Amino acid sequence: MVAPHHIWFAEGCAILSANQMRRATTLTRALLAMKSNQRNQGKYKRLMYVENEDGLIDGKQARIGWVSFSKTGKSIYYRGRTLLSLPGGGVKGNFMDEDTREEYWVSGVKVRGSNTHYAEHVKVAVDEDALEEYKKIRASE
Repeated sequence: MVAPHHIWFAEGCAILSANQMRRATTLTRALLAMKSNQRNQGKYKRLMYVENEDGLIDGKQARIGWVSFSKTGKSIYYRGRTLLSLPGGGVKGNFMDEDTREEYWVSGVKVRGSNTHYAEHVKVAVDEDALEEYKKIRASE
């Protein structure tokens, strides 16, 4: 019998089987391989503001939700879309949809809630799975 592995977290300790330990090690390696940059802040996923400059995102012009990143951090994934970074920025956005070529503005969520451009009047929808985290960010003001 293989002895269980103990993993210590800030919240306490977890006891993992050998199989669970192998999977955890693989995930850790993948996360360590991801380049840390200003956009992803070294995280696999991050709550961000996403605005379609050319149309709608599932019925809304702008949304706040969880995005995930490629290993290089140059591409992000949101609601089934692959958004590619535009080197030097585009005309209206900083990302482009790989399939539709629409431009998107993607940025971190602001504590004060002023995510949209000051001259624009855009209604922002917060994804249901992101609502709790968004409230925490807004409450930290």
